[in-house]
Amino acid sequence: MSAKPEHYDVIRKPIITEKATMASENGAVVFEVAMDANKPQIKEAVEALFGVKVKAVNTTITKGKTKRFRGIRGRRKDVKKAYVTLEEGNTIDVTTGL
Repeated sequence: MSAKPEHYDVIRKPIITEKATMASENGAVVFEVAMDANKPQIKEAVEALFGVKVKAVNTTITKGKTKRFRGIRGRRKDVKKAYVTLEEGNTIDVTTGL
């Protein structure tokens, strides 16, 4: 499979946080994905872009917080995250993209 341009629309960027690092120890990788992306699309995109076998995809939607910037109230955007569990022996190094 070759990477289609729409695969890059589905997967926005990897998320590197303390929680995501703990998940990577169990063979999972966390990505920020498009809000309208579903689990089969996410699985197909990860397999095509990184050349790995995906075991499971779990998604969560984090609602954006209301924040103040210079006294003006603003709102952060809602974010959809995908916890992608990989099959045994497959890895994705999000720091280098390999």
